[in-house]
Amino acid sequence: MEFSSNTKTIMTVIGFALFFFGMYAMVLSLVGVQVSFLTWIDYWGGLVGLLIRLVMIITGLLLAVMAKGNFSGED
Repeated sequence: MEFSSNTKTIMTVIGFALFFFGMYAMVLSLVGVQVSFLTWIDYWGGLVGLLIRLVMIITGLLLAVMAKGNFSGED
């Protein structure tokens, strides 16, 4: 699967944004602080909030790796 240059840039930005906000929310939740636009994460409880944060982090990393990787099979 080959992505265009513009698509790779967008995927990288979205990936790093998801990773950053996931880590930011994770660190702040350990301190007991919440960012106003991320308060919806803890509506269903602490465990679900933790899982949502982990999914944000992992998805962000996967998007960034997929955007920068060469998966065409050619060297």
